[in-house]
Amino acid sequence: MNAILLPMDLATHILIVDDDAGIRTLISSFLDKHGYRTDTAADPREMRDKLLRRRYDLIVLDVMMPREDGLSALRKLQHDDAPPVIMLSAVGTDIDRIVGLEMGAEDYLAKPCNPRELLARIRTVLRRREGRGMAAASDAPASGVDAAADGMARFAGWAIDLIGRTLLDPQGVMVSLSDSEFRLMRAFVEHPRRVLSRDRLLDYATGQDSEHYDRAIDVQVSRLRRKLAGHSGGEDLIRTVRNEGYMFVPVVALR
Repeated sequence: MNAILLPMDLATHILIVDDDAGIRTLISSFLDKHGYRTDTAADPREMRDKLLRRRYDLIVLDVMMPREDGLSALRKLQHDDAPPVIMLSAVGTDIDRIVGLEMGAEDYLAKPCNPRELLARIRTVLRRREGRGMAAASDAPASGVDAAADGMARFAGWAIDLIGRTLLDPQGVMVSLSDSEFRLMRAFVEHPRRVLSRDRLLDYATGQDSEHYDRAIDVQVSRLRRKLAGHSGGEDLIRTVRNEGYMFVPVVALR
């Protein structure tokens, strides 16, 4: 029995970060009962200390905390191997939700929340994160550019490895992309010089079974654009087509 349960236990390690001890205990106990392994942290500094010592598969992060808020903590988590983050906030307005998503959160839930809803969101994020890697390697493009045998595509001096999941700017510098940003980039590369609607891009980036949020794809495109603009020749790769969606402007070559 233990041999069967151990891999699941190790694969679903969640860190709960909240300054309210009661909420930490409530969420931790509830997730423990549903088969997850949990740790807790009272503030972002304790969170970072724990991240240095062990790997977590997901972080539940409160927004409103003294000394350092959750959004500031989220900003400092932006690196390649950072776990996905679900934000919790007593301030549940659309603006706050959009800001959290734009800064890299996978999901955003208003407090007080039903633990069962949080559990459902956690399962969705973990399933989505796990499925993206397999889908990126196996999904055949429905139209546009066919994948090259070696998975390499080039455009405007840039190079993207669709199998190795790496993007290089014209100077050969690697651009770090999240899972959703890479899937979005792949969609653009496989459908160059075509207008892609927001709904279609959202399906490419997050999967057709994901929850659709207003402006969610605009937020993701904005994040991708900012990363591309930080590198030479990346300022004008994606064009906004008013009332229609977005277009990837350069010609794409497969070699």
